[in-house]
Amino acid sequence: MRFARNDIPDIADDYVLGLLETAQAEEVEAALPHDAQLKAAVAASRERFLPLDTAAEPVATDTLLWQRIETALPAQPGPGARPKPAPANDNPGAKAGHGWRTTAIAAMAASVLLVAGLAASLMRTVDPVVVAVLLNEAGEVQAVVEDFGNENATVRLLADFEVPSDKTIEVWTLPSKDTGPVSLGLLDGIRSARLAGPALPRPKDNQLYEITLEQAGGSPTGRPTGPILAKGYAQLPR
Repeated sequence: MRFARNDIPDIADDYVLGLLETAQAEEVEAALPHDAQLKAAVAASRERFLPLDTAAEPVATDTLLWQRIETALPAQPGPGARPKPAPANDNPGAKAGHGWRTTAIAAMAASVLLVAGLAASLMRTVDPVVVAVLLNEAGEVQAVVEDFGNENATVRLLADFEVPSDKTIEVWTLPSKDTGPVSLGLLDGIRSARLAGPALPRPKDNQLYEITLEQAGGSPTGRPTGPILAKGYAQLPR
């Protein structure tokens, strides 16, 4: 599928947010391996919306909302049911218009609620408690860790890492010397990710973060055992 070049950023946003129809999403997925601009736009959208994933908390569906919408909709006849004839003094056009108007209003109300919810999610931003820039031994920037202090952190890889098939990248932090290093989680492949780690004290200035190369499944000891790929100390956002 060919996409208009100026539409690609919007298409990428809709794809990442799950707003495309199934057929459209499948077309995007089919084009990704062959369209470098589309692939870059999707990657950029994922990076931009990553904090939303971190900030979002699971919310149960409000069944009362859908019950109210269903109540507002006109009753639908069952399979095989014959419509009741309108009384002679009724205006069929007015009745039909009222039914369609009720349906349209209910549909518009549902759409407004959904759009408002999405807009609120997009406009709600959560700043990280600390940010750590991780460097390798040569002093080159390799990754950035944003710790939100709510058992969630994001890791943005800024360099290419060679990870054998029997190895994985593990992210660590050092809340205190008494606690020792604590794993924040494993990266799924070699890409930026959101991590849901254990409950820890609120991160603080100069807290150590690092990434190591561990065996598949993570460190067998609960402590870093593999080579350190990069490390850095947290700073409070200014």
